Amino acid sequence: MRFQAIIVPGWKNSGPEHWQSRWQATLPHAVRVTQHDWENPDPALWTAAVAQAVDAATCPTLLVAHSLGCLAAARLPVALRTRVAGALLVAPADVERPDAPDVLRAFGPVPDQPLPFQSVVVASDNDPYCRLERARGFAHAWGSRLVVVPQAGHINTDSGHGDWPQGLKLLAALRRRALWRVTPPAERIPPIPESTGSRAS
Repeated sequence: MRFQAIIVPGWKNSGPEHWQSRWQATLPHAVRVTQHDWENPDPALWTAAVAQAVDAATCPTLLVAHSLGCLAAARLPVALRTRVAGALLVAPADVERPDAPDVLRAFGPVPDQPLPFQSVVVASDNDPYCRLERARGFAHAWGSRLVVVPQAGHINTDSGHGDWPQGLKLLAALRRRALWRVTPPAERIPPIPESTGSRAS
């Protein structure tokens, strides 16, 4: 089954060397969410941009989110969640941490409702923007599988994650699990032809 990969960058967007940008260039049919203001994110507008991309897709979607993009993805309106087959949520930002920039605090509190689709939270044990304990709590609240990448920082360009082949493997595994969730259309059964022998003579 075909899936539509939707790239959801975080605060200040993902540069050309970021794994999200590289994946966008190689994943078939991938689209990227564009935000009106990358520097001063508005939760409602950011979530609306993700919702618009999901709503425009012509097949089930796979969200590929990073950092603040994970929170925008987790806020997706309930009515559109049936269009999502799975979500890879990488290095979710903890906007409630004491040293979080003021411009990000409007994204709090972090959504804590289970996601009704397959999801994986990928976290690092030395992410400066989210402690592992917090990421573990997000994964638990969202009903997500947790994958810990040791000493990976914020899992971005600065931490050396360009092509990030391990992430592609995680996405492939998520896609396989999503196939189990997506219900194929019911097979059409042709009508039984009327038997000539049953007609009254």
